Amino acid sequence: MIRVLVVDDESLVRSGLRMILEATGDIVVVAEAKDGADGIAAVARHRPDVVLMDVRMPGMDGLAAAAELRSSESPPKVIMLTTFDLDEYVHEALRAGAVGFLLKDTPPKDLADAVRTVYAGNAMLAPTVTRRLISSFALREPARADVARKRLAELTEREYEVIRAVARGLSNAEIGRELTMSEATVKAHVSRSLAKLNLTNRVQAAILVHDAS
Repeated sequence: MIRVLVVDDESLVRSGLRMILEATGDIVVVAEAKDGADGIAAVARHRPDVVLMDVRMPGMDGLAAAAELRSSESPPKVIMLTTFDLDEYVHEALRAGAVGFLLKDTPPKDLADAVRTVYAGNAMLAPTVTRRLISSFALREPARADVARKRLAELTEREYEVIRAVARGLSNAEIGRELTMSEATVKAHVSRSLAKLNLTNRVQAAILVHDAS
């Protein structure tokens, strides 16, 4: 069973998410929390695999909570929830270590699939809205492009190819087929690249590639 914590200041939203997720049979909501601080405490108590967290909440918001969770020991995978498809705070949350975000009106099946995807170690880069968000912010800060290019120059040619494929939202299996290498080799390239770039997940790698473009 995939253990999930739901963090949202609206009780009806929390209840709806719990109902959707627990109807799947392979996902259980271990706790609910009403704000970021409550969510951090719940993570410490229940050790969820995945946290679904609202971006905007009174008190400690999801952005601050995601940043704090990133520095914790064995942090859970964090998916941000938002009402808006272009929310500046979500971009900052991705940089803080969140593995993606979903709109609150995401269909139930897609919501459950998203939880399974991040639990398996993949980033939520498939939705068009996520790619548009990342790209839009990269374009707003041209000075960041030079820094990003210098960091990516530390990679070997093969590692760079793999990381560019990661930025397109491809899974390890898809990258392996495209670049003609085994899935294990792709995984090794991704791990080495993240270590060289001092990044913690595939979303941050994707942002860096978009910054450099």
